[in-house]
Amino acid sequence: MNFTFPLGKLPHEYLEQLINNLPTTSERVILGPGIGLDCAVVEFGERCLVLKSEPITFATRQIGWYAVQIASNDIVTTGAKPQWMLLTMLLPENRTTPSLVNEISQDIAQTCQQMGIVLIGGHTEITSGLDRPILITTMIAETTREKLITPQGAQPGDILILTKGIPIEATALLAIEFPEKLANALSEAEIIKAQNFLKDPGISISRDAEIAICAGEVHAMHDPTEGGLATALWELAIASQNTLVIEPSHIYLPPISRKVCEIFGIDPMGAIASGALLMAVSPSSANEIIYALQGSGITASQIGKVEKGQPDVFQITPQGRKLLKKFERDEVARLFETIE
Repeated sequence: MNFTFPLGKLPHEYLEQLINNLPTTSERVILGPGIGLDCAVVEFGERCLVLKSEPITFATRQIGWYAVQIASNDIVTTGAKPQWMLLTMLLPENRTTPSLVNEISQDIAQTCQQMGIVLIGGHTEITSGLDRPILITTMIAETTREKLITPQGAQPGDILILTKGIPIEATALLAIEFPEKLANALSEAEIIKAQNFLKDPGISISRDAEIAICAGEVHAMHDPTEGGLATALWELAIASQNTLVIEPSHIYLPPISRKVCEIFGIDPMGAIASGALLMAVSPSSANEIIYALQGSGITASQIGKVEKGQPDVFQITPQGRKLLKKFERDEVARLFETIE
């Protein structure tokens, strides 16, 4: 085939082909690569190492803070706590100044210190062909087999819970990168509020995961990132080999997020959504988990359930069940190709 892929993740079918052609199995590999499997898990005696690599390619401001937070989000979905980090820093030719390097490194240092993460190595270079910095983080943690949570753990009968709402990261990212395109439709206060979505309600899900695990029986967690909540739901269905059924009206869309998405003409279900945590929990624990999250000031709602069946995602509509739309690429990635 003579075509090129658009910006964003490889489509699932091509990613699956890639994984199938690589050496990915070993006696000590508990969890290897797969659709919806964001972390690798390797057995080390009585302990397990949890590993995650994550690039930051959309954001330019606060990119060091982003790099630590986004990789940490995937780690905490396994029930582990981020402990060590490797960082690859690719910097643009003819644009990299000492002040840029210092700004990024200070962001990384401060964020790691706040989260108790130790930087143990990595790589830095000035790279041709880039118009902005790109950071690639490898985050490492440890846990036990008994405490490990993976997207494969979702079971028929489980309740699907979503925290904070969508799309938090897309809201902040678009307001930070393109405030001038919002100026005619939003007030200055609204633009600032959208930009502040990075911290409030925030793109970190560490507290969400910790509170949920302490409050009840969590079988699976997934971090909706590129491709938004819709992609996360499809990935969870594929990883667990179950059917998911959701109620779209139960998915919280903050008013400012709705406005930003409408202005840019993007579907919030398919826009990068870091900050939300998607969970499959025991039905006997659902209410306790929701109450615990809400009691800690974190928005949480039951958005659907897990059923036995093919790995599909259905949404409830007035006309009955319909397959949830699949997004071949993230709405923000699509927008970045066309926006000026």
